[in-house]
Amino acid sequence: MSDVYAARRDLLRDRCAAAGNAAALITRPANVRYLSGASPLGAVLLVGPSEDMLFCAGAPTGEADEGRLDEHLNAAVLGSPGGDPAVAAADLTASLRADSLAVEEHHLTVARHRALRSVAPKLRLADLGTAVEQQRLVKDEEEIACLRIAAEIADQALGELLESILVGRTERHLALELERRLVDHGADGPAFPTSVGTGPHSGRSRHRPSDRRVEEGDFLTVCLGANYRGYRCEIGRTFVIGTSPADWQIELYDLVFTAQRAGREALLPGAAYRDVDRAARSVLDSAGHSEALAPWTGHGVGLEIDEDPQLAPTAMGKLDACVPVTVEPGVHLPGRGGVRIDDTLVVRPEADGGPELLTITTKELLAL
Repeated sequence: MSDVYAARRDLLRDRCAAAGNAAALITRPANVRYLSGASPLGAVLLVGPSEDMLFCAGAPTGEADEGRLDEHLNAAVLGSPGGDPAVAAADLTASLRADSLAVEEHHLTVARHRALRSVAPKLRLADLGTAVEQQRLVKDEEEIACLRIAAEIADQALGELLESILVGRTERHLALELERRLVDHGADGPAFPTSVGTGPHSGRSRHRPSDRRVEEGDFLTVCLGANYRGYRCEIGRTFVIGTSPADWQIELYDLVFTAQRAGREALLPGAAYRDVDRAARSVLDSAGHSEALAPWTGHGVGLEIDEDPQLAPTAMGKLDACVPVTVEPGVHLPGRGGVRIDDTLVVRPEADGGPELLTITTKELLAL
């Protein structure tokens, strides 16, 4: 992987040089990890004209969630407690007589930006923008392999839960059990806080588990994801508890399933982000649920659980091959509950079989 990280930094270095910037300071943790292989707490990465360096507030612990640092990359540990690695990086850049430094203004606080100007007043600070995020958009096959394993872990954890007794258990208890099972199966941890919604809570996006207990006849919506070597996936399913589903539950489930399938089938290289959203949203709109819909149908995943692209009505841009995204339409009816179906897929051309489905737990409406 060292060659991969070096190639990523070289590409960024070339872009900086083309924009007239001598160096780039990377402070966003996911971007630091993408370019260096590791993101110790508070670390920043300086991509210089010829050499690069990781600045850390303390020695890396080597824990799995930090990643493994590129062995060819130098690391500097600050000697004084409370020191700011970003300030140390800017100070070094100024000492090398560089005239400019590109920074991630969308991630820097105002106070930190002022501190950089203070330590290096002659250094011109330019905005790097989202150059690294755009570089991260298309994944290589090793990144996709990590996402594939993360999806397998999430599928395993969810599958085991479905085999257990659910009635009488709280949303919070089920969420904690799922997160434990993720780790048991090899995840570094959950990709995001696990969501479990029952009865009137079902179908809500990002529902925070409560002490409500699972009851017979409930819809149960579960959304979870695994973090494997920094890469994060997402899966969401809705089930009925203990009995045959009611007619309204079958009707609503079939509707959301149809919308989700339309969104999945629209995932092809060259498809506009907004068109993928429209494919799923129009199914639910036509059934009168426009006011109950989330502002997006899906989003990119990778080193962060919510990254570009955004599959939303006003999103600009088109899909490329090897971009992993979620497709997660849902409908929540206040006081009754709802349905959410969520998959992680990788955009592939039709010649390669079309979208690659990573999360494979059945989407059949099961009575548990």
